[in-house]
Amino acid sequence: MGSKYPLFDRSRLRVKPLSERVNDLQLDQWLSLDDPTPEFQHADLQNVAARIIRAQASGAARVMIIGAHVIRAGVNRHVIDLMERGFIDHIAMNGAGSIHDFELALQGATTESVSRYIQSGEFGLWRETGELNDWASEAERLALGLGENIGRRILESSYPHRDLSILAAAYRLSVPATVHTGIGYDIVYEHPNCDGAAYGATSYRDFLIFTHTLQRLEGGVVLSFGSAIMAPEIYLKALAMVRNVAHQQGRAIQRFTTAVFDICPIQGDYRKELAKSDPGYFFRPHKTMLVRTVADGGESFYFRGDHRATVPALRRALLKTE
Repeated sequence: MGSKYPLFDRSRLRVKPLSERVNDLQLDQWLSLDDPTPEFQHADLQNVAARIIRAQASGAARVMIIGAHVIRAGVNRHVIDLMERGFIDHIAMNGAGSIHDFELALQGATTESVSRYIQSGEFGLWRETGELNDWASEAERLALGLGENIGRRILESSYPHRDLSILAAAYRLSVPATVHTGIGYDIVYEHPNCDGAAYGATSYRDFLIFTHTLQRLEGGVVLSFGSAIMAPEIYLKALAMVRNVAHQQGRAIQRFTTAVFDICPIQGDYRKELAKSDPGYFFRPHKTMLVRTVADGGESFYFRGDHRATVPALRRALLKTE
């Protein structure tokens, strides 16, 4: 039985090659590990680094959840280095993050101007980026996670800049890399070859992989960089699931660390929930990751700054503590 409502006919779309797109970010945006970075200092950063080191020593989870702007900030090599050194043992990102990761590996550039291309109806409709849809369908056939298959495909490709791919590095290192996408959120959903069922199956598999990692969260650390919705929401649901099982087994998952890195100002004590009358109440990383889920034994930290400064600063703190 089909829908009684008409569907948009995707066969009418004109999809252009990436070579015709003007990219806002070029290869010189991406830092080497030795490049100077903006200054960032915070008294608690060394404390978080010490907790990551302790979690690494005990085998507890060290999870880094990133929004797409972390990749656009040019700190891919820093994130990859954190995985290579074992400081991070799970990386999670949204669908936009996987697109930037793919385009960067393929052509050494990414990010189109919304204002430029939405007027002509060309926004997002670039042929090579649509290949991610084929990889999602392939991941479903092979029973792989979405991030896992994208990383595998980039690693096995001849893309000239695949060394900058976080997903490829994660696959090489056998670090779970999960992509948490929402139907219609990303430009790949515009393409005629998009299979929504494949994205649903493979991204949900990624959510279960993410949840499996959180079973080791006691004594562990969850870092959230620039994700106002995805990070707190997948973390909240996964934490509920692993606590449900832990309670049945007579265990607790409550003594762990959360750290949020973002640019939003938080008024007053960030470890206390704001009143619903305050617009800041609706900044989910605050109430979910910094207050509610650590209220029974965990501890939280908030760092306000640009990712181009905070990610390298965290790496420096870890190397100093190691």
